[in-house]
Amino acid sequence: MTELGKIQRPDVETFSGRRKLYCVANIYTIEDAPEDYRTLVGKYWDEVVLQIEKIETAGKIKKIFCEIISQKGEEALDMWSKVNERVPEIIRKKIGEGGVLVPIEDEKILGQYTDWGNCLRVIFTQQVFTRVLEFYNEFAEKRFQHIMNVINTNLVEEEAGLLIMKDEDRAKLQFPADIEVFLITPPSYDDIVRWFRKRFRMKSQEQDKEES
Repeated sequence: MTELGKIQRPDVETFSGRRKLYCVANIYTIEDAPEDYRTLVGKYWDEVVLQIEKIETAGKIKKIFCEIISQKGEEALDMWSKVNERVPEIIRKKIGEGGVLVPIEDEKILGQYTDWGNCLRVIFTQQVFTRVLEFYNEFAEKRFQHIMNVINTNLVEEEAGLLIMKDEDRAKLQFPADIEVFLITPPSYDDIVRWFRKRFRMKSQEQDKEES
């Protein structure tokens, strides 16, 4: 697995003949996000676009995979525009350059995975939490297996694909050995991680003060 952001351009010969998957962490602004966070997210996506151009020296993107998308066409991209407008911008650009958007989700599996996840956030008793967690994990496993099958089936020999997905979910995918995985991690990614750590520390300190 190669992490782009710590290298300049890939050696084309090194990855010749292999399937390649360029992975981008899907980061978007949170509700009522402060301006400094919005600025960081905007910078992140600007850097992602530039690094995609660099990484494509190893192979032009032919297949595009994106979390939450279960259908083809503008309807799927319009849905994403309401959450993260930068994602459909990148997808449309790659489609215009010859790429194909491949729906990555099974709508029924995704629906139950999402519902069980939402249930976990409102449970107060350990017994119920444990039971609901079992259902959540069941559909999480089904979801990740389906996504992996879609990628493995549609990304053919020597092709390069783009995967846009939350980092914590992408890390749970078990890619075949013949797929060379590139993690696109521009410098601003670390800045965003530090922003969340700082925010968490501040909230923890505030809670400690309230309890003391």
